Amino acid sequence: MADRARRKPTGAARKISEAMRILQGLKVQREQQNERSALTLLTLLEMKPGKPWAEAEAHMLGITEMMSYFQKYFGKKYAPNSRETVRRFTVHQFVQMDLVLANPDDPMRPVNSPDNRYQVAPTLLKLAREYGSPSWGESLRFRGQVLQ
Repeated sequence: MADRARRKPTGAARKISEAMRILQGLKVQREQQNERSALTLLTLLEMKPGKPWAEAEAHMLGITEMMSYFQKYFGKKYAPNSRETVRRFTVHQFVQMDLVLANPDDPMRPVNSPDNRYQVAPTLLKLAREYGSPSWGESLRFRGQVLQ
């Protein structure tokens, strides 16, 4: 019994795993089906280990704020010099896939501005809130049809 309890994933690990399943369901590129991308998704949805998906939110955050969230709520510390990796290899791709909006508060903000902020797109927010519910599969199929 003690062995089973030790192997049971923590709330943080379980939430990261669920975020990975969402990314897989969205058919994001293989390069974005990783822990860093799952943490980014969780952060942009303001998810925490015990928070239900139905309560996902859409706050605007910068890369440094996201990385602080990774550590605070999921115990995943990234070095400060990893900011560019998070931006270029996760957030940028999410923006290209229309999963995330860049600077919705100021679309004219320069690309190299330290004030850049990102927010999940309304369609992703709606879909994330349905994760784990009976409507999840149907919503995922509908989103796939819209993308084609």
